[in-house]
Amino acid sequence: MADSTDDFHYAEVRAVRPAPEDYPLASLDDDCKLIGSLLDDCLRLEIGEEHFLKVERLRSLAGCASQLFQKGDTDASQFLSKRLVDELFHLPLDQALPLTRACGHYLGLSGVAELHHRVRRSRQGAVSGKSADEVLGALLQEGVDPQQLFDAVSSQSLEIVLTAHPTQVVRRTLQYKHTKIAALLQQNDRSDLTPNEKETVVNELAQEVSAVWQTEELRRKKPTPLDEARGGLNILEQSLWAAVPAFVARVSAALKKYTGRDLPLEAQILKFGSWMGGDRDGNPSVTAEVTRNAVCLARWIAADLYLREIDALRLELSMTKCSSELWNLVKVTINEDNAIAGYGDPGALHSYVSYDVGGFAAQECTMLTGTGVGPQSFEAAMTGVLPRAPFPSMPPILRAVASENQLLHSESSLSIDGQLTPTQGVEQQSQCPSRRESSGSEPEASGAAKKKLDKKSSQKLTVDKMLHPVGGHAGCHPYRIILGSVRQKLQNTKKHMEDVLSGQKPDDDEGGWYDNPEELAHPLKACYRSLWETGAGIIADGRLLDIIRRVYCFGTTLMKLDVRQESTRHTAALDEITNYLGYGSYSQWDEDKRLDFLTKELLGNRPLISPNISVSDEVKEVIDTFRVVAEHGTSSLGAYVISMASAASDVLAVELLQREARLLIASENFKQPDHSNSLRVVPLFETLSDLDGAGAVMDRLLSNEWYRKHLREVHADQQEVMLGYSDSGKDAGRLAANWALYKCQETLVETLKKQGVKLTLFHGRGGSIGRGGGPMYLAIQSQPPGSVSGRLRITEQGEMVQAKFGIPAVAQNQLEICTTAVLLATLTPPRPPRLEEWRKFMDVMSEEACKTYREVIGGPRFVEYFRHATPESEFVNLNIASRPTRRRSGGGIETLRAIPWIFAWTQTRLILPSWLGIGEAIEKGIDEGKLEMLKEMYEEWPFFQSFVDLVEMILAKADMRIAALYDDVLVDDPEEKEIGSDLRARYAKTVEVVLQLTGHTRLCENNPTLRRLIEMRNPYIDPINILQVVILRTLRGDPMHARLREALLITINGIAAGMRNTG
Repeated sequence: MADSTDDFHYAEVRAVRPAPEDYPLASLDDDCKLIGSLLDDCLRLEIGEEHFLKVERLRSLAGCASQLFQKGDTDASQFLSKRLVDELFHLPLDQALPLTRACGHYLGLSGVAELHHRVRRSRQGAVSGKSADEVLGALLQEGVDPQQLFDAVSSQSLEIVLTAHPTQVVRRTLQYKHTKIAALLQQNDRSDLTPNEKETVVNELAQEVSAVWQTEELRRKKPTPLDEARGGLNILEQSLWAAVPAFVARVSAALKKYTGRDLPLEAQILKFGSWMGGDRDGNPSVTAEVTRNAVCLARWIAADLYLREIDALRLELSMTKCSSELWNLVKVTINEDNAIAGYGDPGALHSYVSYDVGGFAAQECTMLTGTGVGPQSFEAAMTGVLPRAPFPSMPPILRAVASENQLLHSESSLSIDGQLTPTQGVEQQSQCPSRRESSGSEPEASGAAKKKLDKKSSQKLTVDKMLHPVGGHAGCHPYRIILGSVRQKLQNTKKHMEDVLSGQKPDDDEGGWYDNPEELAHPLKACYRSLWETGAGIIADGRLLDIIRRVYCFGTTLMKLDVRQESTRHTAALDEITNYLGYGSYSQWDEDKRLDFLTKELLGNRPLISPNISVSDEVKEVIDTFRVVAEHGTSSLGAYVISMASAASDVLAVELLQREARLLIASENFKQPDHSNSLRVVPLFETLSDLDGAGAVMDRLLSNEWYRKHLREVHADQQEVMLGYSDSGKDAGRLAANWALYKCQETLVETLKKQGVKLTLFHGRGGSIGRGGGPMYLAIQSQPPGSVSGRLRITEQGEMVQAKFGIPAVAQNQLEICTTAVLLATLTPPRPPRLEEWRKFMDVMSEEACKTYREVIGGPRFVEYFRHATPESEFVNLNIASRPTRRRSGGGIETLRAIPWIFAWTQTRLILPSWLGIGEAIEKGIDEGKLEMLKEMYEEWPFFQSFVDLVEMILAKADMRIAALYDDVLVDDPEEKEIGSDLRARYAKTVEVVLQLTGHTRLCENNPTLRRLIEMRNPYIDPINILQVVILRTLRGDPMHARLREALLITINGIAAGMRNTG
């Protein structure tokens, strides 16, 4: 769960509505009390009434201490806090663990209740100012032309890229149960339930809460990259698959309301991407084989999901009227199926057919010579049924998916609306044209076709024959014939992916498979047009339209996989290659020499890399990865992202390695290389210096003759650039990083405009404020003017994926919010700084904040203090991600990834990286007499306003009482204790100057809802923090104590659940 989900926690659009002081939280309180009482029942059963009363008293003590602290009565709060600490310090482990688990589960379940409350408020008509209907209407009122509005919406492109990061501590099993609890809370809201029905719902809630309590919250082993990929696909299947058509329908309805035209069928206003299985930056577990398997797994699941939809659609489309276009497609489809099955003349129709073309009755009696229509080819045309591969022979990856997600169904499946529908269809489709009766006049198939037929027949299941009897009846169902063919190709696609995953050469002799989305969309759109032409448009706009919308959103891969690797790995690979060939050391060349070499090789036709070249294992893995990229290309993969990019040669190096892989594969298959299948290469600028130099790097790259021609011919003059929020914040602090990112975007917009290239910015945001997190609507609306322009890619990471997209109704709302934010940023860009003086003073504050940040974290004994005062050293035992917490072993903070860096400080409630240096920068402005100017910047400049509001939120979440406890108990060295005292003093000063700047009397004064939610959570987080301190102290004296290690992990999970934005 998270607080940065663009929900009622924020009043981002002040022009639309002010932050309400009396936001109705009564319903949320009721839900939390209900869940809490059910959880208490579980706790009573485990520890008994006597111990339960003791636990309840401790929770009450924590609540009173927290409330007194919030009200400013620090003396009383400290007294109660000390008493709480004393009691928890002496609590036996067998009593402490249930208390920790109960508080952690309560925080997790209350997060579910908060998400449900958000959906409830939306359904009650709460005005947000962000829905498609509200935003499109407002734009027209502001003078936007309806045609301009239609074009902007139809051509808009938003891609959300899901990533796995080591902050998602909640097991997928528990996420699934949380989703079920959210559904039951929704049902419990119904006013028309009878007393018995109400009791049933509460009983089911009790069952689910009990199941959560009885489920182990700890992972016993680290997830593999494929486990993470399955997790992302699971979110898509359980939530986004249903949410996307509903979201697009909302946008289309609003567009028609205000422009008179529906959203075009082919519009791709939303897409999804993934890094799970493709992000190998610092993660040795992600290999070329893993990437290949992740791609095939996604395509297999995509085919399976479409298969379920097609099965349900075939039952619905029983109409006989069709357009001439569709009827011609029916004949082509039958002929193709006949040819595949090996029956004589593929045009052999013989029957008396009754059908309706274009709404006019017609009859056609056609006798075509040849061997006629064979039973298997006909069955394929009518039902699309082929025997499934036996379950035991499936690749282990797919068996895991089948057992975990129940994606394999032999005879039945749940459709998206929850109705049980036979997988092959209950009703036997009419045969058009009918096959010959088995009277001896049916010519026998011979040779290979007969063997194939016999093999198929022997594999047919008895139940399948019962569901699909041989006999038929008169009439024609053209839509079912088309959909039967679609179904068969989807089956073939699954079989193709199974073969690849099993290491076998795919056998595609039995028919085609879907390699790209347009192949799947073509027959579906033909059915859609036919229904509209024959007066059945209302049917066309049902399930069929939903499937078409999914095809243009998810494609045939669900989420195209990006490949990411650090630039130094490409440099090392080229260095070995040039040394092997006697050209010298590539890594020692300057930028000019590198560019000359790379350009010369790219302009030439001969291969640079021999198939038999001898290289190290690390370089071989790089080359193997590019081979996978060349094999799957743009049909399955998205972009190739270069981490730590700092020069134009970093991009050309990847282009050269891509080309070499294509040449190698083409030579092996005796084909010409397809250079149009090249992935777009995306440089990722992360550190402060790289952000400052990004404009010059891109200018030099786009001035390269080969690259400019390649960009124009292959990528339609579009260049994507990724901006890193995590490492820039860890490198320079949040204020300096945010300002550098803002200026970098302005420079990139200007540079690419000058070069005549369209820019797409890819924002690598994390979940926490320290890593660029926060409400997406707020983030998009505070970007520099011209930086969006209808195109945007953005990451969602860690716990944010489940929080934003785990529940269909929440996901639908999120998608609409993001879409309207992009539209507003395109048509009415955010205001730039009104005065040049504002920009200059931002430079001054940025420099001051960066200086302070680096002085503090680079000071003597800071690394030792960090490791003693936080649980960072213990993260190695957390089985929460496949990716190591460090880029390389050893070293200090510089080798630590940004995610665990922030995660560790969040655990102690100091949340240092999100605010360090900001107080000093603002104080400098106040001391120089610029307070009034800072207030004007806050009121008028969206960028500065959003930045200050998010900092204020983090300051409200931090708790110096808890942070001081970690220092008191875990830090022994006096110099290190002094560091902690200094940090807490800096926090107090930061709070003081932020309140002066905003004019608030208390933190989050303009956001009382969030303040109230924090107050509700703190009594449950505080005891977990205290117990964590106790456990850390004991565990560091006995690091092999298994129960203590488990207890520590439970506290880490609980605190993460309560703090929400953790990494």
